[in-house]
Amino acid sequence: MFFSVARLRLALASLLLAPTVLVAAREDSLFTSSVTYCAPPESLLVEQFDIAYFAKNQSIVFNVSAASVVANINVNANLFLNVYGMQPINITLDICSLFDGALCPLPLYNFTGSDSISLPKDVDVASNLPQIAYFIPDLEAYAQLTLTDVKTGQVRACVQSTLSNGWSTHQTGAVWAAASIALLALAAAIWQSIFGSSSSLAPIRLIDTISLFQTIALSGLLALNYPSLYRSYTFNFAWALGLFTASPSSSIQASINNMRKLTGGHLSDESGDGAISFVNRKLSPYNQAGFVAPQSLVESASSLARINLADFTSLKAPNLTLPTTQVLVGGNVATVTDESSNVLEAGIPIFTSSIGIATANAFMTVFFMALIIAAITMGALALVYGITLGLGRTELGRKHPGIERFRSTYPAFAQAWGLRAALLCALPILVFTFNQWTLKDSWLAVLLSVFLLLGLMAIILPAAFFAVRSSLPTARWSDRRAPASVAPFTAPYRESRVYYVIALLTVMVVKALVTAFGFAHGIAQAIIFVVLEALLLGCIIVLKPYPTRRADVLMGYLCITRLVCSGLMIAFAESLAVQPIPRVAIGAVTAVIFSVACVVMFFNILVNIGLWRLFKYAVCCGYRTRRPGDTELASNPSDSSIAEKGQGARYSGEQEKKDNMTITTGPSQYFHSRPGNPSPPSTSVSLSPRSETSSTTLGETLPRRWSFQYSRPPSAATDSPHSPPYTYRTSTAASSPISGQRHSRNISSSVPTPLEEYPTPEAHRAL
Repeated sequence: MFFSVARLRLALASLLLAPTVLVAAREDSLFTSSVTYCAPPESLLVEQFDIAYFAKNQSIVFNVSAASVVANINVNANLFLNVYGMQPINITLDICSLFDGALCPLPLYNFTGSDSISLPKDVDVASNLPQIAYFIPDLEAYAQLTLTDVKTGQVRACVQSTLSNGWSTHQTGAVWAAASIALLALAAAIWQSIFGSSSSLAPIRLIDTISLFQTIALSGLLALNYPSLYRSYTFNFAWALGLFTASPSSSIQASINNMRKLTGGHLSDESGDGAISFVNRKLSPYNQAGFVAPQSLVESASSLARINLADFTSLKAPNLTLPTTQVLVGGNVATVTDESSNVLEAGIPIFTSSIGIATANAFMTVFFMALIIAAITMGALALVYGITLGLGRTELGRKHPGIERFRSTYPAFAQAWGLRAALLCALPILVFTFNQWTLKDSWLAVLLSVFLLLGLMAIILPAAFFAVRSSLPTARWSDRRAPASVAPFTAPYRESRVYYVIALLTVMVVKALVTAFGFAHGIAQAIIFVVLEALLLGCIIVLKPYPTRRADVLMGYLCITRLVCSGLMIAFAESLAVQPIPRVAIGAVTAVIFSVACVVMFFNILVNIGLWRLFKYAVCCGYRTRRPGDTELASNPSDSSIAEKGQGARYSGEQEKKDNMTITTGPSQYFHSRPGNPSPPSTSVSLSPRSETSSTTLGETLPRRWSFQYSRPPSAATDSPHSPPYTYRTSTAASSPISGQRHSRNISSSVPTPLEEYPTPEAHRAL
């Protein structure tokens, strides 16, 4: 046994150390992820600028493709590295010493060159660059190359290249994990809505799960300076808003672009060359106030000691090769300056463009996704109805009347699922409809947004009205009941708290308005989100709208999660100017809090579909242990309840059945038996007792339909064959469940003397 446990521990230790080994096997390096101009190209055109730094031997590999347009220009190159606001590298390179002086002066033709050089010992990058920079996802670092004229000091070219270490929180596995949770919730909802009741939990949790995913994605649409880590994390849930990652050659995006151009669209496609290239330089991953290199930086760079790379041996490292799939090779370098009109601002522009969808195409993308969801919903409902109709005409339908009952209630079932589909699409439709109105781009897109909004209102608002009307105080004195078709609004809440949906719908509309129209005030957006979540939490605490305590706790937990994350996002406001490293830490904490909520919802779905009961059944090996006294005693009438009813109380059928029960006294055991039809006492008496303990009806009120006449017990001489035999009373101290109660032996007493159901052995001998 010991050796098997030891082997198990060794296997677990190997599994825990496996990720560390994989990370250690990865080369610690930083390489180019995007290239942009930080100054308008005038005399030097840079077409490609790839750079990589390897920490193993502190070497730099670069590949440059450029063209000079002005003759007799000698330039110096200043290489500047920024990592989370730190500046580990700021050196000046002598261009004339590179490539045997071929670049001095700059030739009037296109030239390309690549080299691998080792940094001098006085440039200690390893001590200034923390080790975490090679492993933290979505590194916020960029390298800037500034070429200045040797004679005049004028900036001839300025190129910025964002760097990456290959890690990111936007992972395909994370996207599929979230989508799998949604599909599992959908499958459970469909199953329980067909074979369960209208108040099944799975359809309710489907809306709650998708709403959580939409909340995470919506948090990335605010006009805040998100750290790149958190912005990439929200991309994993973009599909919940109807936005799927698209390539520049996507046929859907190309069709939308063509439609916009034909209907008055004038906005450009910022996602064509990558969103990071067009990000405002005041935002991550740059976090710089200006686009161009300031004059002070040029003067300080010219005062630095010059390094002649010809004095250092070039390190050709064949083992340190760049991953070709992650390095920018060729392509046009974007120009982003103060005067540029294609700069992406914080909020929806950066979010949509980062996943390959232009800002002006966002609404039309959501519009097409809404049409696809509507078509799938109607097709599935038609298919289910056809199957039900076909089964009802077969022998199986005649044997199972539940199929016919399901077909009779199918209209309400279909309307309920149509309402669920509308609720799932409501938030993205509202957000991007309002956003389309702010763009003033294509008149056809604006017209379609109006039609889509009206259709959404026609589905949701009447259903909300009929659901809320039944929960108002005036409905208590009327026969108004909510129809079954509005179950998505009525099933999650108590009947008297259905009006809570008004608060939910109001919060959703306000969030959409703030996100779309408040694009210039990020801190105001975050504060309003905090206020809305605080009000919802207060409503949950005060109203307790959900039918069970567990539902109140779960919804309260999700509301607290949204409240805390919304509060943390205030730190991302540009006006607060929080340093890059604290912002990244706050973004990581926010992502972890949301991820924990996703895991909680996943386990909640597993519990709702019955896997928890299956697990307990498997653990108990199919047996359920019962302890003495576990039998529910609620159905057994107590003495206090009998006393409260009074002698003249009217008994119901259920109470009458309870009164007819026989209680067999014993050591803490109560055995309930359902009696048959009552009959008058018979002259035939069974001579064998039921159990060792006596069974009496002492202390119980006899049913009214049993009639008794009290008479003195007959003697042996006057025993009539038509009268029942005398039955002896048993001791009330041992058999009566009412301790300390005394009963009169006088036959004229108001309290009837209970009869023993089975005669005692002494009575048997007397007979």
